[in-house]
Amino acid sequence: MTTNPIDTAAGTTAAPTSATTSATTSVTTSATTRPAQGTPAPGMLSPRRAGLALATMFLGSFSLVTAEFLPPGVLTPVAQDLGVSEGVVGLSVSVTALTALATALGLSSLFRNTDRRTLLVVLALGAVASNVLVALAPGIVVLMAARLLLGAALGGYWSMSLVIATQLVPADRVGRGMMIVNGGTTVATVAGVPLGVILSAAAGWRVVFLVAAAVTAVTAVAMRVALPPVAPSPGIGWSATGRALRSPGVALGLLSLVAVIGGHFVGFTYVRPALSLLPGSDVGTVAVLLALFGVGGLVGNVVVGTVVDRHLPLMLLAVPVTIGAGVAAVGLAAAFPVVAYPAVVLWGTAFGGLLNVVQVWITRLLPGQVEAGSGLVVVAFQTAIILGSAVGGLGVDAVGVAWTYLVAAVVAVAGGVLVRSTLPRRNSDGVAPV
Repeated sequence: MTTNPIDTAAGTTAAPTSATTSATTSVTTSATTRPAQGTPAPGMLSPRRAGLALATMFLGSFSLVTAEFLPPGVLTPVAQDLGVSEGVVGLSVSVTALTALATALGLSSLFRNTDRRTLLVVLALGAVASNVLVALAPGIVVLMAARLLLGAALGGYWSMSLVIATQLVPADRVGRGMMIVNGGTTVATVAGVPLGVILSAAAGWRVVFLVAAAVTAVTAVAMRVALPPVAPSPGIGWSATGRALRSPGVALGLLSLVAVIGGHFVGFTYVRPALSLLPGSDVGTVAVLLALFGVGGLVGNVVVGTVVDRHLPLMLLAVPVTIGAGVAAVGLAAAFPVVAYPAVVLWGTAFGGLLNVVQVWITRLLPGQVEAGSGLVVVAFQTAIILGSAVGGLGVDAVGVAWTYLVAAVVAVAGGVLVRSTLPRRNSDGVAPV
């Protein structure tokens, strides 16, 4: 008997939703009534096919996020080879985030009638082209242009991934489905980027980007084979995005998420100098602590992804509060070194589960506008990355690491309290309203 990875992760029987049943032959959406666990709904993929489809999306997030964060790991050799400063090369991450933000908002409007599987495959091929162009770049201008293309692929991929996942799994298992997809991001951080750094030392930074292109090309083929055709969801386009933003709780929730995620990135962008303040700290110490952060992220993705469907209200508050606690503890670790190791694990665990929480939250607030809501979530994330890294730099220079981290922690916790308040009481049991 074939085992569904979503069911395996759940370990419990999921309650069906009470939305209207659709008897079409297309893949059912998250608003459609689901039967009890283990019984496929009409038109849904078999458990084996759904698991395979989610696995290819795991590969997609792994390959794209690895490519996104490769430049910091190969900063020095790229700068030396292209004859520019390391600061200029570092901007390649910022421009990627900017185009990801723009694409997340505009892609649905530009391709209103395009099959989402086709769109996802094209975006992956765009990432392939970006990595090849970076590998062959004769100068910084070509490299930056190639990174703009990668940003477009990233923003589009993340705005589409939640839409597709909601059509692969029952509505009460979206968190577990996205746990698999988001696992690619965590594995990329823990293993993909470090492996890229090791390969660059052995074969050169250009080879690293060629390998990234090859992995992404394989992923594009796998997605084309494993994913079913996915029609655009209802409520897309600029006007629909505006309506989604005006829906009760959405605007406040997104601003609150910017606070939570921005507070994280204020600390994480400058985590190396913070950890370097520990008594007796050296490069090896910092490497071990960052590895512990990554391991925590893996655990958090699985644990939070498993429970968030049934305990969303609790997770909306607990995860940001835990991020804040971890940030504050790391900020104080120079004075209290004993807290450093548990603090980075705690912080990593909370952040590893945050994306699962956010994605389930937006499907609860906008069950009929998942695509528009997903795009808004990506915009919130990218905005928080840009603001967090910038504000963190100003704070560290002006008042030092400890005070900057403490302020970031307070902002993250406040954001968690506010975003929890946006969840309607009727959804407090984790089940779609009647």
